[in-house]
Amino acid sequence: MKKIVIVILSALLLPNISFATDTMREGYWELITTMEMPGMPMKMAPTKMKHCYSKEDVKDQKKSISTDKNCTVTDLKQSGNKVTWKMKCTGKNAGDFSGETVYKGDTYDSTMKMQTQGQTMNMKVNAKRLGNCP
Repeated sequence: MKKIVIVILSALLLPNISFATDTMREGYWELITTMEMPGMPMKMAPTKMKHCYSKEDVKDQKKSISTDKNCTVTDLKQSGNKVTWKMKCTGKNAGDFSGETVYKGDTYDSTMKMQTQGQTMNMKVNAKRLGNCP
């Protein structure tokens, strides 16, 4: 099960959460991710990663949600500092995904619900900009 979560995170979600060009700046960001899976006997430890986002990364919201060619963003809306989206994936990482990201200056909080392989997973990301890319 943990392998499924890691594959989903790396292939679909991180570091490519939804970004809006007028609410997120390029730069070096730290993301702390927590996952919850209903019915799982133990809680998964949070993961921390750092990533350098270029101007191109924050330019196109649909492309930045997922780089997986088997995934299609079906609904993307932005209102002020909040972005919501839905995505459908086929193939190895088949599932339905929905999420919301709220930007606050050089930080953002994101939540996502994933339904894949008969499992429901909830993910939370807390991110902050550390500065310019190294």
